Amino acid sequence: MQFNFKEIFTAFMVLFAVVDIIGNIPIIIDLRKKVGHINSRKASIISGVIMISFLFLGKSILNLIGIDVNSFAVAGAFILFFIALEMILGITLYKHEEHTSDTASVFPLAFPLIAGPGSLTTLLSLRAEFETNSIIIAIILNVIVIFIVLKTSKTIERFLGQNGISIIRKIFGVVLLAIAVKLFAYNIKALFELT
Repeated sequence: MQFNFKEIFTAFMVLFAVVDIIGNIPIIIDLRKKVGHINSRKASIISGVIMISFLFLGKSILNLIGIDVNSFAVAGAFILFFIALEMILGITLYKHEEHTSDTASVFPLAFPLIAGPGSLTTLLSLRAEFETNSIIIAIILNVIVIFIVLKTSKTIERFLGQNGISIIRKIFGVVLLAIAVKLFAYNIKALFELT
């Protein structure tokens, strides 16, 4: 089995920027305060399973409802664009619902916060460009990072402080904005070539 380390690194960084686990630390800490305890292992594994399942089944589901990958990727580019705007401008476009149940590790943490519309759309877009093996490794590496961040979120927040988290969030917002533009340009071009 051949490993393309450039592809793995690129896919890892794209997913890392989209999931934005560092930028979500304030949300994670707020959730911990509300529900008492978050099962870091459970949240990480479930988000990984959702992402890997969607990587393989996403295209079939889209074909079933008559949508091609390029159209889905263009729609995904818009989602990523708005997520990036949230990160850069510090605004909230997506409503976060209140949850106080014991299932907070699964919902809203694993889905939709970690494995949400942005990451699932990104996976299909990455599949159009990269080898599946590279994407799976990138997902697993992200799940490991997610687990570490969830486990040490209080320590990270104390170490970085609010300003540090805000700066990291804005940097990844700009990266994500550039990724959204690239995804849009690549897939809109592919759509026009098909017609």
